[in-house]
Amino acid sequence: MDRGWLLGHFKPLGDPRHSDDVEIKWGVHAPGEERAEWVKGEARTALLVLISGRFRVELPGRSVLLAEPGDYVVWGKGVDHSWRAEEASTVLTVRWPSVPGYRAG
Repeated sequence: MDRGWLLGHFKPLGDPRHSDDVEIKWGVHAPGEERAEWVKGEARTALLVLISGRFRVELPGRSVLLAEPGDYVVWGKGVDHSWRAEEASTVLTVRWPSVPGYRAG
């Protein structure tokens, strides 16, 4: 229902998964799946860790390939980004803080 988001401001108040501090997502992506458009004006810091597969994160001026389990990338507030699953991939994403007004997707 929350497209893999496990924790964040979008979970109901009183639910132990509700957090204003952090968002966590378990993402499973098919080969070739990609973000439809770049995220612009990001208001959070993010960490993306490859669990399995081959996953590419696009940042301004650089492309980061995550190819081995445990490979990761971090980007800060204000950094535009996009991504593409080069193979079937599972990734863990952590974003902070959890900002109301952003979709859980």
